[in-house]
Amino acid sequence: MGAVIALDTLLNERRVWRGQPSVLPTSTQPTGHAALDMALPTGGWPEAALTEILAPCDGLGELCLLWPTLARLTASGERVVLVAPPYIPYPLAWQAAGVDLRWLALIEASRRDALWAAEQCLRSGSCGAVLCWPQQADDRAMRRLQVAAETGQTLAFAYRPLDAAHNPSPAALRIALDARHAQIRVLKCRGGLPPASPIALGG
Repeated sequence: MGAVIALDTLLNERRVWRGQPSVLPTSTQPTGHAALDMALPTGGWPEAALTEILAPCDGLGELCLLWPTLARLTASGERVVLVAPPYIPYPLAWQAAGVDLRWLALIEASRRDALWAAEQCLRSGSCGAVLCWPQQADDRAMRRLQVAAETGQTLAFAYRPLDAAHNPSPAALRIALDARHAQIRVLKCRGGLPPASPIALGG
């Protein structure tokens, strides 16, 4: 057994690396929901990163969560791409939410090609945000989306079933929608601890 060395000695001799808390830069991509912005470490969506939105079923306001952001992006002439959405978007609802449809693009793709299409859109760097609905995507596929978002400096949003919360994910942010109380729960957020309490969607 090796000799016992006092911890102070190791620290004073700089033989042990000491992590320093880093201050995260403030996000330039607010969510449009004040309570959610306050709960996130950077005060908004993680930039150039993947955000997962998990829902137990469709029709819980999962699109409403993003509409303020998409309206802001399209108002400034940034393209928003929907890759293989499960339903045909209703244009009047998107317009009512403030989204400029001239900057909204829809890509139809098979289940097999949807992830590839989303990855290419993210890597291109020509989009403000890319929304996708990956089916049965494994950790490797999600990691490719995360890397593509970093490469293209683009907001990536993946809508997935709530069951996916049981699996690890490379996403910088994971949010679960609560069907009963119109609330969201932050399951994971890079750079900080998720808030203990749910957040009201109207906050």
